[in-house]
Parts: sequence; C-alpha cells; structure tokens
Amino acid sequence: MALKSTIFKADLQVSDMDRHYYQGHALTIAQHPSETDERMMVRVLAFALHASDTLAFGKGLSADDEPDLWRKELTGEIDLWIDLGQPDEQRIRRAAGRARRVIIYTYSGRGAEVWWKKIAPAIARTKNVSVIDVDPATVEALAAMTQRTMQIQFMVQDGHAQVISGDAVVPVALTTLA
Repeated sequence: MALKSTIFKADLQVSDMDRHYYQGHALTIAQHPSETDERMMVRVLAFALHASDTLAFGKGLSADDEPDLWRKELTGEIDLWIDLGQPDEQRIRRAAGRARRVIIYTYSGRGAEVWWKKIAPAIARTKNVSVIDVDPATVEALAAMTQRTMQIQFMVQDGHAQVISGDAVVPVALTTLA
C-alpha cells in the first residue's frame, strides 16, 4: 500500500514592500512521503517570495511535467516555473522552452555547489533561467518552524526578507547564482 501525503496548513501573510504586495494566503501543502521538512519549507519560502493570486503549487515530486510552483496566464501560457533542488539539464531546457521565466531554488549546501559547477555552462546558454541558492542556515531554521498548522508572516523591505512564526524570526539569506 502506498504512503499518503501529509497535509499541512499555513496562514501566510505576505508584506512585500519592494513589490507593494500585501496579501494573506491560506495554503494547503501536501508533503510527499519522500519530501523532507526542509524541502517543503523551501517551497513555502518560494511561494512567499513570488506570492500572487495566480501562483499555485504543482504536483512537484509526483510529476515530471509540472514544477513545484507555477503561475499561468489566463491563456494557459506558463508565466513562471519554479523548481527546487538540483534538476537535470534536460528538465531545465524543457522548462525554459515552456515558461516565460524559470527560477530554480537550490538548498542543499555543498551538494548544490557541486551541482552548480556541473550545470552552470548549460544555464549560461538560457536567457530565461535564474538559479538562487538558499543558505543552509535559513533552510534549517525554516524546517524548525514546521508544524501541521502554521501562522507565518513574510516580510520584504529593501531587498531583505524575513520569516516570522511565533517567537522565531528567520532572516532569509539568498545568493543569486545565475
């Protein structure tokens, strides 16, 4: 018998002063049985960084043809494709061909560095792909916030972001690789 996803609920309040976006989102997050808390919380972080009324979670680990998050236009065209981890070159090229903009968030520290050295030349040939590394300390602190029901505030001002949940305040450290 297959294991079922674990369902998490998050009340996410986004205050992005850089984009002038202020909105609340009631998120239902399905954590795949093989997905870690770290990866799930990086998905929530990616959602917060790009929050909009049309941004949605994809099937993620359950599907090869969908990203972790995406935003589609009313015409069905994919405006934004967000993947997490270390996708292979073929997946990146396919995403770049299907979406106007592709963002990959890496989060595994040394493993991400090795992947980046290998994949960087291929990424350099694509104009619509960005790669952003989430600092391991940020990922660890976000994973520590994980609860079945979460109240999360996400704030951005002058390019600096932080996540607040309960008494925990986590500054978000990101490094743009491409």
